[in-house]
Amino acid sequence: MSEETLRRQLYDAFANRAHIYHLLLCQLRSELDAERAAELIGRALYQRGAQKAPRYAAFAPGDLEGLKQAFLDDLPDGGAMFAPEVVRCDAEALDVKFHRCPLKQAWLDAGLPEEEVATLCRVAAQVDSGLFEAAGFSPGFEARRWPRPAACPARRRPRASCRRRSCV
Repeated sequence: MSEETLRRQLYDAFANRAHIYHLLLCQLRSELDAERAAELIGRALYQRGAQKAPRYAAFAPGDLEGLKQAFLDDLPDGGAMFAPEVVRCDAEALDVKFHRCPLKQAWLDAGLPEEEVATLCRVAAQVDSGLFEAAGFSPGFEARRWPRPAACPARRRPRASCRRRSCV
């Protein structure tokens, strides 16, 4: 199988994941209110992120340089799928801006309204919240939408912190 075929299959798998998220949200909305539906999917994605946390736990609470390298090394297609830009990496924060998101692109290609895309981006970002918080980085992980309200959460900012609730 050629590298190009594998790359196409990888991107198709991400698009499929995006469509599954949307279908789950629609199905849950038919049974629950919209906010509760988004909350439930977000909680499940948060748990999935937490399951992947051991990969990054060795870098918590303060080795953001190590986290940066491991996180960027793990991005699909050598990072090309998300086109990351490290905006900041110091003792306080790691800011990574993503110029692309295959999930968001799939939702836009499907013609979903901007508000629906924004909701799905907010829900999908929970996987990263679970990942970094369970790995031992500060609760309140930031996943900001950049540069407009319906843009995919493209800023990943795990902050250095103690693994315990209070630092002594």
